[in-house]
Amino acid sequence: MAHKDSLDRIDLKILQALQEDAQIKNRLLAERVALSPSACLRRIRDLEARGLITGYRAHVAIDRIRAATIVIAQLSFERHSVGRFVDFDTWARNTPEIVESLRISGHYDYMLRVVVSDIHDWKRILREMTEHDFGVEKVVSSFLMEDVKPFAGYPLTQNGPARRTPPPPAGTRRRRA
Repeated sequence: MAHKDSLDRIDLKILQALQEDAQIKNRLLAERVALSPSACLRRIRDLEARGLITGYRAHVAIDRIRAATIVIAQLSFERHSVGRFVDFDTWARNTPEIVESLRISGHYDYMLRVVVSDIHDWKRILREMTEHDFGVEKVVSSFLMEDVKPFAGYPLTQNGPARRTPPPPAGTRRRRA
């Protein structure tokens, strides 16, 4: 089992607030977590130095900037070989259209998020992927239709906030107990 860093409730509050808004002003964050601004900044720098905060990014509406087709691809390899996985990982990191690559368990070995201009651009990436000797056996491509719940951060505690019960579908009534 991997070693877990020890965090107190203030560290967790800081991390949660930064996941919600990475541009929050230190003064406001310090007020939110009940620390002085200097103590809050020290904690943030410590969380960064410990590798618990790995970066800050803006969520960009790519479809408003350029023609973009987002492909979610699941890949399976004919043989599992560390060398082939390492080579594939290097290729994926060096392919700018691949914006996310996850090695997963189950029926597939990888899941990729790829941003291309159109289907012809995706076919070019597929060709490159299969021309290398990675051992890719199968690729299942799906095209993103709508990002219903984009990634907005991780739940930081095992017992996160209570789940809200979703409203019933239109035209139905809830039974009274």
